Amino acid sequence: MTGTHREEETGMAGTTTDPAAGERLRRWRLVLGGDAADGTGHALSGQDTAMDGALAALYGTADGPRAGGDRSAALGASAPSVARWLGDIRTYFPASVVQVMQRDAIDRLGLATLLLEPEMLEAVEADVHLVGTLLSLDKAMPETTKETARAVVRKVVRDLEERLATRTRSTLTGALDRGARVSRPRHHDVDWTRTIAANLRHYLPEHRTVVPERLIGYGRASRSVRKEIVLCVDQSGSMAASVVYASVFGAVLASVRAVDTRFVAFDTAVVDLTDRLDDPVDVLFGTRLGGGTDINRALAYCQSRITRPTETVLVLISDLYEGGIRDEMLQRAAAMKASGVGFVALLALSDDGAPAYDREHAAALAALGVPAFACTPDLFPEVMAAAIEKRPLPVPDAG
Repeated sequence: MTGTHREEETGMAGTTTDPAAGERLRRWRLVLGGDAADGTGHALSGQDTAMDGALAALYGTADGPRAGGDRSAALGASAPSVARWLGDIRTYFPASVVQVMQRDAIDRLGLATLLLEPEMLEAVEADVHLVGTLLSLDKAMPETTKETARAVVRKVVRDLEERLATRTRSTLTGALDRGARVSRPRHHDVDWTRTIAANLRHYLPEHRTVVPERLIGYGRASRSVRKEIVLCVDQSGSMAASVVYASVFGAVLASVRAVDTRFVAFDTAVVDLTDRLDDPVDVLFGTRLGGGTDINRALAYCQSRITRPTETVLVLISDLYEGGIRDEMLQRAAAMKASGVGFVALLALSDDGAPAYDREHAAALAALGVPAFACTPDLFPEVMAAAIEKRPLPVPDAG
């Protein structure tokens, strides 16, 4: 239905709880677009007229004109008209809605090529999906646009790092500390806070003391064992948002001293971007969105780089639509699991809701003991912490 996103933009989806009949008619009028069959009989004025025009330019036609109407999308393919429209929607709608409308404009009206112009990039509201579009256009991008594109990407990456980095580092550090815990520490290695908590049932009220029957602490030898994390990221076109988030997380993980992080991107070829992890923007521009998929080849490369299987967590981020050799892919996964590698398959790493994925391959991996599920960026630190500690993963409910 062509009005789906239009309903979202106006805050109206079928009914409204607003008691004012005039306001209800106004909102329905904005939803339905003013065609002869909309049935509201409500005329717009002032800013509502301009808002309606911005919506009509994008949603006035999708699969054809609305029933009874002769309006058509008015953006065309000219940069000036699109630039004006971008300015209008930023005036009338909040940033979250602007981002939805921009994505719809790119998808519905084929405006991606206009993003190759610096002045257009400066006008858009930057978000993860826009970054994905820019990355897919990277090879076609003229030199005059690349600097602006990198600035747009850097802004989005910086915002994501501010949102995700602190919690990721603290969660991972806690997991690493717990993983290094020993039950018979020397006196100066005792973690008294955790020891007391673990022995509260031995509290003697008459003496106002806790008898520490079980000591918890950190062994020096255990602390010297570094964990290895391998992010194996599918860079096919359908995984654009996941690639963006994975690049940010890769850089954050690389900043944790007790972890060695490797970042491998793949389509039908494999590229190791580990040496770029100090800057996630460089990682992103080292990918090439839009190719095919050869998971088997990517896993073969990762497998060849794992030197300490029992201390390694491999995270495959892919929708599992394999274009390579399926049986070999599963055999490699089984071999790595048998060697002690903590293997996790994330069908998506994004906030986009339930992803499309190959259910047969996901089920086959699950049968091998490899959890396969979609993961939001907010959940990812907890997933990594559980994988490092070798405890059950916080798999979200299906659906």
